[in-house]
Amino acid sequence: MTATMQDEWKEQADEPEIRIDGLVDPQREDAHWQQAYWAEPYYRAECSYDDYAPAYCVGYIGYAQYGGRFEEAEKSLCANWVRIKGDSCLSVEEAMQAIRAAWDHASRRESIVAVEEEEDDLLVEPALVATPARQPAYAAA
Repeated sequence: MTATMQDEWKEQADEPEIRIDGLVDPQREDAHWQQAYWAEPYYRAECSYDDYAPAYCVGYIGYAQYGGRFEEAEKSLCANWVRIKGDSCLSVEEAMQAIRAAWDHASRRESIVAVEEEEDDLLVEPALVATPARQPAYAAA
């Protein structure tokens, strides 16, 4: 490895949290799927998370890259799976189920974030909100 390549590697290792256009946080998505993959309907007990991880990655990164409808990106997602699947024991059909699940999860997550941001925009300064007039307190006789 040349000195230039080593410098490049160091720069990449020191980069901050990766976000794909602010739509997807890969670390958050990966953490979610590590905890949830075994509960999915397509899960096979003989497969480990390492078998599913590349498919989930294709799904959530694909959502950030392509957006829109899953069906419109499906061919590209499948090609991405074939390219990065490594030693995964999943068939293409099984991987596409996991890819779709990750796509849908990233899509829902983006919707939740968008709603939260919209709600934040609607917040009004407390001093500007009209408060009801206080009734005078009368002493009990």
